[in-house]
This record gives sequence, C-alpha cells and structure tokens, in this order.
Amino acid sequence: MKITKTTTLAKIIKQKGADKILAKNGVPCLSCPMAEFEMDDLQVGEICKAYGLDLDKILKELNVPK
Repeated sequence: MKITKTTTLAKIIKQKGADKILAKNGVPCLSCPMAEFEMDDLQVGEICKAYGLDLDKILKELNVPK
C-alpha cells in the first residue's frame, strides 16, 4: 500500500515498523489518548501540518519497501 498525505493513521500503523517511523519523526498522536478514537479520520498530511512536521520525509520513510 502506498501511503499518501490522505492516508489515515489507522491504515498506516497496521504496517510493520510504521509506529517507530512516526515516533522517530515526532508524530505525537501515537501517545495521545484522544487519537485512539480518531485514528480512522486522522490523515497523516493533516497531522504534519498541525504539528509542523516534515510530511515529505515521513512519507518517504513510510514508503520504503520492507
């Protein structure tokens, strides 16, 4: 599955190692108690915009073949 800026957090974290990549890049949603209820709606592009994270870098790391 190719991850884009509109891919939801719920779909991303199903991929092996994705949680480590997100945490390494400072995505705070993994430890946020409210995110648990919003993961099906939270898009990685929106998260990066809200927290000033480097979307291109995160997408590149998430889309590296495993």
